[in-house]
Amino acid sequence: MSLKAIPADRAKEWIEAGALLVDIREPDEFRREHVAGARPRPLSTLQALDVEPGRVIIFSCRSGARTTAHAERLAAAAGGDAYRLEGGLDAWKKAGHPVVADKRQPLELMRQVQIAAGSLVLLGAILGTFMHPGFYALSAFVGAGLVFAGATGTCAMARMLKRAPWNRPSASAAV
Repeated sequence: MSLKAIPADRAKEWIEAGALLVDIREPDEFRREHVAGARPRPLSTLQALDVEPGRVIIFSCRSGARTTAHAERLAAAAGGDAYRLEGGLDAWKKAGHPVVADKRQPLELMRQVQIAAGSLVLLGAILGTFMHPGFYALSAFVGAGLVFAGATGTCAMARMLKRAPWNRPSASAAV
């Protein structure tokens, strides 16, 4: 089983006719921006979908990369024929279709990790060059943390940022 790609315009027509759009992005991404009526089902916790038999299912992520990479798993969760939104939310917006957006929500967690890690590496390099070579250890420490995160699938920086006050969802932002 795999997912057949459909363009944003066709997906919009199908959704208006009763198809179910399943957004597989993480909750922080969904809260920030999503297609109206999309059902959030994060890939990290996705199990079999409970939908009425025969209902068309369309999976979506931000760019289409996650739905393509996990097509077999998503098709199995759908329990039958399913589709993927070609180009994801980016293509949906590019086609001029509306989205529900809350720009008050923080940046996606992984973008926060990238900004924080990059800033710390840059800071360590600058301080190591102009202040004291010992500051290069900061860059090495962050680099080691990224290697560990990639090898194990757990990121200490992401866990810490997730607990930051700006990343705690308010009651009104709950998905």
